[in-house]
Amino acid sequence: MTHAESCAERMSTRWRDAMGRALYGPGGFFVSGSGPTDHFRTSVHASPAFAGALLRLVKQVDAALGHPERLDVVDVGAGRGELLRTLATLAAASDDAAGFAASGGAVGSDPSGGAGGAVAAASLGPPSGGVADREPLVRRLRLTAVELAPRPDDLPAEIAWSDEIPSGITGLLVATEWLDNVPLDVAVHTGGSWRYLLVDPLTGEESVGGQVSPADAEWLATWWPVPGAERDSPADLDSALLTSVTDSRSSTGSGFRAARPAEGSSLTARSRPGCPETPTARRAEIGRTRDEAWAEAVRKVDRGLALAVDYGHLRENRPVDGTLTGYRGGRQVPPVPDGSCDVTAHVAIDSVASAGERVARCAYALGSQREGLRALGADGGRPPLSLAASDPAGYVRALAAASAVAELTDPAGLGGHWWLRQPVGIDPAPFMAR
Repeated sequence: MTHAESCAERMSTRWRDAMGRALYGPGGFFVSGSGPTDHFRTSVHASPAFAGALLRLVKQVDAALGHPERLDVVDVGAGRGELLRTLATLAAASDDAAGFAASGGAVGSDPSGGAGGAVAAASLGPPSGGVADREPLVRRLRLTAVELAPRPDDLPAEIAWSDEIPSGITGLLVATEWLDNVPLDVAVHTGGSWRYLLVDPLTGEESVGGQVSPADAEWLATWWPVPGAERDSPADLDSALLTSVTDSRSSTGSGFRAARPAEGSSLTARSRPGCPETPTARRAEIGRTRDEAWAEAVRKVDRGLALAVDYGHLRENRPVDGTLTGYRGGRQVPPVPDGSCDVTAHVAIDSVASAGERVARCAYALGSQREGLRALGADGGRPPLSLAASDPAGYVRALAAASAVAELTDPAGLGGHWWLRQPVGIDPAPFMAR
């Protein structure tokens, strides 16, 4: 081994460790700067209609819990609190609209006179029924953002900020594109076993390391099988592995896949569907850390619903070469774990769901965001043309809201995200896929 090769080997580390430092270490991507909104789009950033639909879900959870005096909404991986800011605004507007309707006003009016009420009305529909003297929802809400970054200076005082998920949650825990950033290891198949892939954090260059641990080997055997891999001979091992690690990468010599160019100049959504071609995958992303993270999140819910929204794949449709990639400045870039970009990989969502189910001891529902939002009344349908004649300004607002919902439900984009709903200690029927 040459001196240069020896230095490279010492610099390389497992992907899980490299991701952890790059994303959450001192000066890491998610704990410094202005936050992820400058680098990629999520459903939260795309439209307030997403928060509007979640408010409808909050109301369903509230009803299932019997309208408790305190109703928690905990946002895990909260960025800079964008979702909870919008949710608080819409909840206040919804309560105002409900009171206005009870006093003889028109349901769906926007007391503030702004466009936000139109989005809320389009997303929420009529207020849920209830007892007239019940404390308004907005006064019972306890909003908590969970994020490792420092609390934003401009975050409203009613939103709590924490670097860990609180215990004893009664209400809704939501994790929007959180699990895809939980650090994980990457492995390649040896023909008889799996070995970790190592990465140089400064360059992204990969090399083959030692055999995976028994726990990771068990997870791979259960959730990421490799049909036909046993036919590989040990004599072909090193050349086959090194070919899969290097030659299939971009011709830049950087040691990673070529980035898919983002369309246009707007921020791209972090979604790259895995499309297996033949059952001969040799590269896998070990999702055991995501399973453990989700199980621990579900464990923090005493009663209510845990909702994970993320892009992912199922056991029978794992991507051939994995999904590890990066995002920076609105563009997809190679996943160099040096802290300068987001490093993300799709979620083995069925494995995560199974882990949460074991903790909650209750069935879960798994479906697309398109299905989830439509079940909550956000279908992206165009407003009736008759509204254009009777209320031109209202028609324009409703049309804009419908367009935003259409983006959220597009099956080729954000609408293709998975919604994993895990009830805890409540009747699961209202939250099963419909």
